Amino acid sequence: MNAVRARLLSTLAGQLGNPHGVLGKGVAFLLNRGNKAAIAGAVEAAGVAPGGVAADIGFGGGAGLSLLLDRVGANGVVHGVEISADMLARARSGHPGDLDSGRLRLAEGSLTALPLADDSLDTAITVNTVYFVPDLAAACAELTRAVRPGGRLVIGIGDPDAMAKLPFTSYGFTLRPVPEVLATLEQAGCDVEHRRLANTPIPHHLLVATPR
Repeated sequence: MNAVRARLLSTLAGQLGNPHGVLGKGVAFLLNRGNKAAIAGAVEAAGVAPGGVAADIGFGGGAGLSLLLDRVGANGVVHGVEISADMLARARSGHPGDLDSGRLRLAEGSLTALPLADDSLDTAITVNTVYFVPDLAAACAELTRAVRPGGRLVIGIGDPDAMAKLPFTSYGFTLRPVPEVLATLEQAGCDVEHRRLANTPIPHHLLVATPR
């Protein structure tokens, strides 16, 4: 029984990091539902203006893409970067008009290898993704590279103590202390503000970084 439970939890953890296949469809729904408040908080903190250029890195179920598209309006652009081919396909099928108009641009990529030019973004968000990145310094440096100086980068993470109590986070998650993530952003060349979101299923932290 313990071996079966371990396999199930390991499968769930793997799907959360890279949703795919039949299970991935259900995981996408759960990600949008469970992360709704955290994603909305990150979009609000990002403060992208109409006509701006924004990105959701590791967008998963795609809830952040819709919120950012609403924010940038008819003349703005939203980039969606995702490691999961199935989540990219889901986003393509859900936003055909936005893709045709060029308002939405989707690409395969990771936090440590963004298919984005230097200083090409006004804002970027990434929510509940850094648990799956072995090299946090490389990810923060890459995100800072893509966001212009004076722009805004928002990393959203669940409270590590609360996350540690979930049964699946011992399988492939790296739950870093919030001060470690904050310090890594500062080392990458950002000024960072730490905000808290309490009205979520799991308390979340938003690290709102401004590249210098």
